[in-house]
Amino acid sequence: MKKHLVLVGGGHAHLAALMKLRDYTDKGHRVTLISPSAYHYYSGMGPGMLSGFYEPAEIRFHISKMAEARGASFMADPVIRIDPAKRMLMLQSGARVRYDVVSFNIGSGIRIDDIVLSGRNVFPVKPIENLLRAREYILEVFKKRTAHILIAGGGPAGLEISANVWRLMHENGLTGELTVLCGGRMLEHFPNAARTIALKSLRERGITVLENVSLRSLENGKATFTDGKTTDCDVAFLATGTKPPFIFHESGLETGQDKGLLVNACLQSVSYPEIFGGGDCISLRNHPLPKVGVHAVKESSILYHNLYAMLEGGELMKYRPQKNYLLIFNLGNGRGLLWRQSFVTNGRAAFWLKNYIDRKFMRKFQVSGELEEK
Repeated sequence: MKKHLVLVGGGHAHLAALMKLRDYTDKGHRVTLISPSAYHYYSGMGPGMLSGFYEPAEIRFHISKMAEARGASFMADPVIRIDPAKRMLMLQSGARVRYDVVSFNIGSGIRIDDIVLSGRNVFPVKPIENLLRAREYILEVFKKRTAHILIAGGGPAGLEISANVWRLMHENGLTGELTVLCGGRMLEHFPNAARTIALKSLRERGITVLENVSLRSLENGKATFTDGKTTDCDVAFLATGTKPPFIFHESGLETGQDKGLLVNACLQSVSYPEIFGGGDCISLRNHPLPKVGVHAVKESSILYHNLYAMLEGGELMKYRPQKNYLLIFNLGNGRGLLWRQSFVTNGRAAFWLKNYIDRKFMRKFQVSGELEEK
């Protein structure tokens, strides 16, 4: 009996399945891709797009074209609820989609918690499209006046955003004051050598870094910190940590502590075997994963195989997370900060390597004329 496979989201963990959709459709199965946008932006190159080093077309996949060219249908509509008992998805438009097998790769959002916010000049760093809106806003508004820009968050995202906002302003002759609020210490969970490099890099460019201070509120162009101090703020970037969407918890599926879809080693829901997931929206049982893109990329081939096995029969494969992986951060000045295990370095060679790896990854999956869309 032929089945209906639904892919919710077109992120990194679904790319292998999207590239090989013909393996499913040639067997007579129906495939539907559901996503809010026809494009998926690669997060690893997002800060570079913010600074203008990359054009938007260079860092995105045209997932609707990719799906339709391989025999699937595409729906531009967010999924807002799951009825696992009826195997039904409820969409924002009111539409309902029934599935036999479904896989989620819907990423994560930014954890805002109790921060009081108002104004159109607040940009959570996810989804990545927000960085393009922020770039356009800064270039439009601050041609003739000084910009007071705040970056809330001292992790990798806060580092890369602050460094690349500096580049955006520097390259376009804009003046401004940049402040980073770290909450704890900058790059708190990284080696001291990485912290030292990051702090030195930002402070040498006149970027203020405040550690052990968080954002309490942003209203009427004024930011208030947890230490009671206030400052002018024209633009704020929120890089305050990630959280999975609550759709799984709200739909009654079993979730991890972070409310991500709880999956076993086969990336399969522990509650419903016909539900799969990958990337930032899942919680791997007995093995919490850091929210880094390397896991989603590695999960991609496992999901492709396991979805095929669910449709056609066969043994499921297990995802075995690698213990050691390479991270390179874009410092916005042509240099990169590289970390792997106990090895930390920075320089132009590190950024060259990051750029090479990122562009190679994009070339593999940009198969739908993306670079012709400039």
